[in-house]
Amino acid sequence: MNELTGKVAIVTGASKGIGAAIAKSLAAAGAAVAVNYSSSRDGADRTVAEIVAGGGRAFAVQGDVAKSADVQRVFSETKSAFGGVDVVVNNAGVFQFDPVEAVSENEFHRQFNTNVLGPILTTQEALKYFPASGGSIINISSVVSTNPIPNASVYASTKGALDTLTEVLAKELASRHVRVNTVAPGGTETEGAHTAGFIGSAFEDSIVSQTPLGRIGQPGDISPVVVFLASDASSWLTGEYIRASGGLH
Repeated sequence: MNELTGKVAIVTGASKGIGAAIAKSLAAAGAAVAVNYSSSRDGADRTVAEIVAGGGRAFAVQGDVAKSADVQRVFSETKSAFGGVDVVVNNAGVFQFDPVEAVSENEFHRQFNTNVLGPILTTQEALKYFPASGGSIINISSVVSTNPIPNASVYASTKGALDTLTEVLAKELASRHVRVNTVAPGGTETEGAHTAGFIGSAFEDSIVSQTPLGRIGQPGDISPVVVFLASDASSWLTGEYIRASGGLH
């Protein structure tokens, strides 16, 4: 479990849910981890505390990934803390499910700014920090990009855009030894899913009924896939779309 020893990772949106699980798994594999958060400092501090208690290295760093100045500061503070950056996990994301008639300009831009512009800004900055040997960028998408559901016109579109961005960047950055891959979770039990009322609802029942492994996902089901993509074991993989969905397509 030391496949990432000596590596430094930034995980965006890592104060809770899938992002927190990813940060903890990367640290358990030996990476030093910058736990990024936008507003939930308490959650980020809990993630860091768990990592440190387990003998890992981590610190919390605030920043809105949709703002270039914030992204620049996140990378700068990470380098100051750990000496560099080798892995970037673009996990930060927002969602709201509305019928198309209810979609507002503000909501459209809120989701696209975080879910699509954010990964572009972090990639731009990562290229300034990755070593000459390259780096790994892992974008967290969703199965809704290929298996969309009603009332998710904006959210599903952002994830479709993110999937395409992965393919473009994988080709564009290959000569710099930068690998770019996508992990697409299926239905996953997170704080956000509880807040949205998905857990314990007919919506959860529907997701489970479509999932061959017969249950809702957990953040810990997603994080090992990210560790693999961050490690040298996946050195021949770039531009890939990997579902972590219990078979839900």
